Amino acid sequence: MIAYVTVGADDIAREEQFYSAFLPALGYELKEGPEGLSYTLPVGPGRSPVSSDYYVKPTFDGRPASAGNGSMVAFEVRSQRQVRDLHADALSAGGSDEGQPGFRVDYGPHFYVGYLRDPQGNKIALFSSDPNEPGRDG
Repeated sequence: MIAYVTVGADDIAREEQFYSAFLPALGYELKEGPEGLSYTLPVGPGRSPVSSDYYVKPTFDGRPASAGNGSMVAFEVRSQRQVRDLHADALSAGGSDEGQPGFRVDYGPHFYVGYLRDPQGNKIALFSSDPNEPGRDG
């Protein structure tokens, strides 16, 4: 299990606007501090305190942040509609489109995904693969 992901950012306020457009809808809570943004999932009774948290921080070395070439973080959502809605919300909050929501030929018949980039250039995928929803082939 991935415990957490950290991405670097130069403009924390722009990143907060972007990520706050969709991460709260996925259950993430924002904790803001001097070290940047921490989007964490609540820890329920009997659950491990380590969950897939997402951190947006200034770089540790003080040099400008840059997006990783070939790097991407994917967030699973509940439905195809939520992929479309959150993709649109994130674009309205300063993100850029990297691929409109839809099915992709290279993936399974129920894999529905939309791609975008945050204001810093980090690539994000929002996907649903619910077999109870209409698939690519039908």
